[in-house]
Amino acid sequence: MSRHLYRPGHQRQPVERLRGRKGQEQRLRRLKAHGVTCSRCGRIGTWESKQATDALPLLVIDHIVPLALGGTDEDSNTRVLCEPCHRDATAEQFGHRKRIGCDEDGWPVGDHPWSR
Repeated sequence: MSRHLYRPGHQRQPVERLRGRKGQEQRLRRLKAHGVTCSRCGRIGTWESKQATDALPLLVIDHIVPLALGGTDEDSNTRVLCEPCHRDATAEQFGHRKRIGCDEDGWPVGDHPWSR
């Protein structure tokens, strides 16, 4: 069974994706081909969600040009990102605001007016 993704605001062109066992095999093959390093920040991560921690983030397959924006589901359009980089890259690609975390006292961290 395939899932169709559509490019918002454009003529609807379905993008076929592998699901089930073949989709899992494709994901594992891509992860092995790219290695255990995030291609954006260079952090070492893990493929296993049970082993993921703040120090060892989960690695995910990211489409360089998102399927929803007309990208293809080919190996040449993929890269491996850690979860924080994947969240940021997705926000940038779709025009969402970047998430800002909080420190242990509840104050925003990073580039936020309150933390200046």
